[in-house]
Amino acid sequence: MTRKFIDMHCDTISELQKSEAGESLLENHLCVHMEGMEKAGTMIQFFACFANGKDYVEGPPVWNAGHRQISPEAWDLAYGAVLDMIRRIRREENEKLRGIRSYEEIQENVRLDRISAIATVEEGGVLNGRAKRLEELYREGIRLITLTWNYENCLGYPNSRDSEMMNRGLKAFGLEMVERMNALGMLVDVSHLSDGGFWDCIRVSRAPVVASHSNARALCNVPRNLTDDMLRALAEKGGVAGLNFYPVFLREEIQNVTVQDIACHAAHMIDAAGEELPAIGTDFDGFVCGSVTGYLRGPADMEQVWEAMKKQGITERQMDKIWSENALRVLKEVL
Repeated sequence: MTRKFIDMHCDTISELQKSEAGESLLENHLCVHMEGMEKAGTMIQFFACFANGKDYVEGPPVWNAGHRQISPEAWDLAYGAVLDMIRRIRREENEKLRGIRSYEEIQENVRLDRISAIATVEEGGVLNGRAKRLEELYREGIRLITLTWNYENCLGYPNSRDSEMMNRGLKAFGLEMVERMNALGMLVDVSHLSDGGFWDCIRVSRAPVVASHSNARALCNVPRNLTDDMLRALAEKGGVAGLNFYPVFLREEIQNVTVQDIACHAAHMIDAAGEELPAIGTDFDGFVCGSVTGYLRGPADMEQVWEAMKKQGITERQMDKIWSENALRVLKEVL
């Protein structure tokens, strides 16, 4: 039986935008396409609209604590690219895929056996200090913003191996935007954020906070992952952490990564913070599917993840929560 599946993060739209092959969600060489989503039983696919700020910088790069600095002019160009991606998602709609702006629209798509597409922004720097852009993105259908990517921006600071950078919290504008996102009904996403910024979100947000695509730092010690204290704080806030399938965030010896590593992170999250916490945020098309021999190639392989979790001792009831119920609970509360 095909189980309903929610994926809180993929980079497919930004990859399609870069492609010159005329591909679409209906048919492409990437991880995520209609055939694979249907085979996986996808209920909801979050599509990240991601524009890398450095691609729009003119002149030599400027660095701070190992992180590239992005000019205001570059952020404005990146914002235009994000708007183009939002329009791309609308053009990709078909009889089996519809964009949503509310929980009621998700329910309607489930009734009609359609996949719901949720547009997100992966890099809050595109706001460029302008509150009105948040309102515009909401009107355009954005329902989640990943506050930072890998650069300092108007909201705060990214995860970093530099301890000073890692401990920095949200800027005043970032705190203001978290409160405004709560008021609008937009998910606050702490994946990629500094530890200091994470704790500010937990403190300030009145709604559940999510880490759309982050794993357990206890199992893979990279700054992009979350400590056990952070996992517990997310759970206490009513949020979720989407299991990230990107090999570099699963284990430090990436050449040895297997689907079982995903199950290990899921089991650790349950042990550390409870079964209401883990969800799925594959990061498909944020890494090259097939780059590791024998590893997942896309949503069509989700059955392998299910079997790995069973082998890990995770119960079917817990897997139902990971597959869709935990993420759906947060969507119902926030949207």
